[in-house]
Amino acid sequence: MKPRAARRRRQSIFRRVVLGVIGLFFALPIVGMVEFTTRAPGGGRTLDTWVTLFDFSVIDADYPELKTGILASAGLTVLTVVIMLFMLVPTMTWVRLRLPGLRRTVEFICLLPLTIPAIVLVVGLAPVYAWVAYFLGESSLWLAFAYVVLVLPYAYRALDAGLSAIDVKTLAEAARSLGAGWPRVMWRIILPNVRTAVLSAAFLSVALVLGEFTIASLFSRDNLQVAINLLGKRDSSLAIAAALAALILAFIVLFAMSFVGNSRRSHRPEES
Repeated sequence: MKPRAARRRRQSIFRRVVLGVIGLFFALPIVGMVEFTTRAPGGGRTLDTWVTLFDFSVIDADYPELKTGILASAGLTVLTVVIMLFMLVPTMTWVRLRLPGLRRTVEFICLLPLTIPAIVLVVGLAPVYAWVAYFLGESSLWLAFAYVVLVLPYAYRALDAGLSAIDVKTLAEAARSLGAGWPRVMWRIILPNVRTAVLSAAFLSVALVLGEFTIASLFSRDNLQVAINLLGKRDSSLAIAAALAALILAFIVLFAMSFVGNSRRSHRPEES
């Protein structure tokens, strides 16, 4: 018993050390960003940069590129998540129900963007976006089509884990035998059972869209990261503050989605 207890103590100490090192690795840059954005020109500390960042009238008047980038990234986030879920969830469900032999093919296609650098995607998508700009205009929102390709590998893995945890075929056949149509099966049967997976896929998409720079920059479109890059040439302190605010927003979204998923699981036994 004593060797086992000693081994457990060593494992516990090792986990704490590892978590401490990882936490320090992530905390130091954040602390540095906070220190830089609160540094006063004459010495001391000031919150003027943060006050300016959240003063929308000042941002609208003096930093229009930041306002444009924020609005563009907000629209891109919503559009990318909607297109991704509308495309992946029905497709993956249908493959599991009717075409299981194509599961590996669909997986290969969804994971393929991991092996293709962003610069190569830009070269390949340039002719496509020439037609997109011709028919739909040059709005930054149409970058959502490219972003859907980027998020496919991560969203596919999250949704695949959720669908693998339930018996999709039995649930769908039971609902169909009771007279439910396919839209009702998807909306009332499949989606509630994979809610956590859908939230995970949505968060991964949000995180990627908020942090994407290469494609938007090379296509000369506006988003948050492009705006921060441009703003850094004028006001580096405000640019760092905007980057830190975007990072904090991503943490808040992660916490909210995790809370919703845990709340759903904790209430499931009571509902049954």
